Amino acid sequence: MSPSKSNKRSASVRRRTQETDVTVNLTIEGKGKGRISTGVPFLDHMLTLMTAHGLFDLALKAEGDIEIDGHHTVEDIGMVLGEAFNKALGDRKGIGRYGRGLVPMDEALASVVIDFSNRPFLVFHVDYERTSTGGFDVELVKEFFKAFADKSGACLHVNLMYGQNTHHIIEALYKAFGQALDEATLLDDRITGVRSTKGVL
Repeated sequence: MSPSKSNKRSASVRRRTQETDVTVNLTIEGKGKGRISTGVPFLDHMLTLMTAHGLFDLALKAEGDIEIDGHHTVEDIGMVLGEAFNKALGDRKGIGRYGRGLVPMDEALASVVIDFSNRPFLVFHVDYERTSTGGFDVELVKEFFKAFADKSGACLHVNLMYGQNTHHIIEALYKAFGQALDEATLLDDRITGVRSTKGVL
């Protein structure tokens, strides 16, 4: 089951604070096209990979107080992206709900599993040998996923199976996240209503 061109699932969300200004335009039925500008080059790269491997279309522009550090910007991007998915999915009728991504990147293997359950939760088991890569504070990866889970209503399990290179680890995580989002948001003709015995998510 797929929506018509005129009925594609999409959302636009903006969050503006004294610290950041983040705008997201999301279309779930896309081709993996991303226009990403966050002021944090490493995050631009990761979000572009996520979009390409998730096969949705994403325009994301963020301005933030990165002269302090990237924390507010990265967290707010996670929040706005999560809100956009929540809005685009609407009542969540007909979606697979669960999604899995398992991605190797050279010596690293990462797993991301998601359930759009409307019960936000994050499990995050990832260790790094370095504290930064490409000028990016690796602690912020968890902040991004936590913010996304909270605002999208997703139960999200992010796990590093193994790996040493910090760039490879984070890249594998974002690619796996894209895969999981793609699978979880796909519409299935066999699902009437929402995929829950409760009848509601």
